[in-house]
Amino acid sequence: MTTAKWIWRLALSIFLVVGFVDADKPQGFHREICQYRKGKHIQPMSVYHTRLLAVREQMLIRASLQGPEIYGYLLPSMDEHLNQEVAARDQRLRYLSGYTGVRAVAAITHHGAAIWLEKRYVQQADGELECDWEIYLANGNVTVADWLGSHVHLDKRVGADPHLVPHALWIEWERLLEDKFLKLAKINNNLVDLIWTDRPEAPKNQVIQVQAKEFAGENWQDKVRELRKRLAELACDAMVITSLTEVAYLLNIRGTDIPYTPVVKSYAIVSQDDIFFYVDHHKISLGIDLHLRTDCYNEDCVKIKEYNQIWSDIRTYAQKWKRVLVSAPCVQDLGASEAIYSSMPGKIVVWHISPIIFMRAQKNSNEQAGMRRAHIRDGAAICEAMSNMETRFHTEQWTEEKIKYEVELWRLSQNHAKGLSLRTVVAYGEHSALPYYISSNVTNIEVSDQSLLIIESGGQYLEGTTDVSRTFMFGEPTQEMKKAYTNVLAGILHLAQLKFPSDLKPSEVDALVRSMVWRDMTDYPQATGHGIGAYGAVEEPPISVAYGRNSSFHFKQGYFFSSESGYYKRDDFGVRLKNVLEVVDTGHTHPSGAHFLAFQDVTMVPYEPKLIDSTLLSAAEKRLLNEYNAKIRNDIGDELKKLGNMRAFYWMMNKTRHIREYLPEDEYRSATGGGSGGHTATPLLILGLTIVLASIFPTRS
Repeated sequence: MTTAKWIWRLALSIFLVVGFVDADKPQGFHREICQYRKGKHIQPMSVYHTRLLAVREQMLIRASLQGPEIYGYLLPSMDEHLNQEVAARDQRLRYLSGYTGVRAVAAITHHGAAIWLEKRYVQQADGELECDWEIYLANGNVTVADWLGSHVHLDKRVGADPHLVPHALWIEWERLLEDKFLKLAKINNNLVDLIWTDRPEAPKNQVIQVQAKEFAGENWQDKVRELRKRLAELACDAMVITSLTEVAYLLNIRGTDIPYTPVVKSYAIVSQDDIFFYVDHHKISLGIDLHLRTDCYNEDCVKIKEYNQIWSDIRTYAQKWKRVLVSAPCVQDLGASEAIYSSMPGKIVVWHISPIIFMRAQKNSNEQAGMRRAHIRDGAAICEAMSNMETRFHTEQWTEEKIKYEVELWRLSQNHAKGLSLRTVVAYGEHSALPYYISSNVTNIEVSDQSLLIIESGGQYLEGTTDVSRTFMFGEPTQEMKKAYTNVLAGILHLAQLKFPSDLKPSEVDALVRSMVWRDMTDYPQATGHGIGAYGAVEEPPISVAYGRNSSFHFKQGYFFSSESGYYKRDDFGVRLKNVLEVVDTGHTHPSGAHFLAFQDVTMVPYEPKLIDSTLLSAAEKRLLNEYNAKIRNDIGDELKKLGNMRAFYWMMNKTRHIREYLPEDEYRSATGGGSGGHTATPLLILGLTIVLASIFPTRS
């Protein structure tokens, strides 16, 4: 660093110390429960407060073994593969703080603790965290660096475990902390692991399962050949695969190592000559050995190694690789961790979006058929759950958590059901007005027939993955509720019938859905859609339907993605609808040469007819709704008959009744507020005026 830069830095440091010594520290989310007992604990010395003190002690002791002590510590809620939902032994943030949600980052200093999370989890965190903790929004005005800058002296070190931080985020933290004159340091020994004496062991019964070709559609050897071809086009000798969903897709395997996504905790390295699979050996069965051809030694055989051996292998093979691909972020995918990126010389690293993302997104014919089949099973499950619930609604007491249990129970009872694909959301009344609300034991409320109920849920089936949102009403809705619901429904219908050239960007179709709610000068904050896997992740790149987000990726035939719209009236009610759509080729060509593509619904769950105001829908929209309902009656009707559940069958038939696409003029005027009196008064008034005018101005003979 030059002398001039040192002088400038020293002067600025003095200015910051003098100018801001009395400045107020950042203020997070107002925690009313903590207002009168700041610094006091629910117990004289709670277990979470004890753990916080233990981590602070490690900041002084253990971290100093790798250099000077650290004065701040950053702890994401993710695991080494950057999953948001993690296994019990990787729930470090939960162990430290008691927070059970996801998508969070904590910062700990010697005298403070704060957590950054998405808005949907604020209420939950407020109920779970002790008053030691401040709460901030992930996209709010106060960043992690801002907070640390106000709690840590200049030129001190802030530590983080590079295995849990995406490389892109690490670079951002380094830059932001440097602006606060703080240094980000790599602490490879995770401080929470050092104090977690009863950390759960990895379950010994998690055996890897083969994804049969009837569902996968192609052999894993063909997928590896395609990957090698794409690596050659990028002039790469090898690729380090850290994403669990990519490993599962590539090798046609599935597992139960993390919640909601059927994956195996593992790494893989694919070069032009070798395939290495890094996994705990106790998960390997004879069937997996045969499936992966582990008994041979050519380029189409998989060599299985212990999970942690990847770190030594990377250092070894990096000496002969000239270019190796390390995954960069792509929409929902966070790319590789800082530990992976920095484990090899920077000159050989090609930081590029994983080719597997695009291979996986375009489903083959078997996967396409499987996704449709999975959604039929799922639609039947929702019909069974809701028909059973409506029958018992007025004779039992219902809460959000009880309804969640009911929906999950029926879904998991379906054939080929392998689990849930996301945390089930049940939001009633004022909770339904919160776009990102997550129900929990802390926030659970009673459900009655006075307001709207949103249920967002999804399932994992051998054939595919589902994700659906519906809004229900057990009582009679107000006209305001019906208008809001109908506008949201219209947006969903419009997108489903769109035909478009293949060079259209996903962000550009967002306005088609939102235009229906924009008419009332409202909007919803979440993205309209995201890609979805086939017995994989419920959110997968590269598709993201969200206006304002630049994306160079386009729809392709065989892609599946979600279509979501909503309306939220603060402290009152909310509406949310979500379907999964399949991208299909129309067989026609645009003048530019691009193919014309279209969408078709694969979600088969009825809408709530009592919430639909048909006078607000055009004849074309009613036709689309009738066609959708007819498809449900045919596909879900057959499935419910096979299951022998006639109660659910009749419930479904009642919810999907045909509506008239055209109304007689007098009925239309009456429905829109004209009234029959208005229709007859106008002719009588004209007749009366004619008589009066005739008497004043008699006609000439």
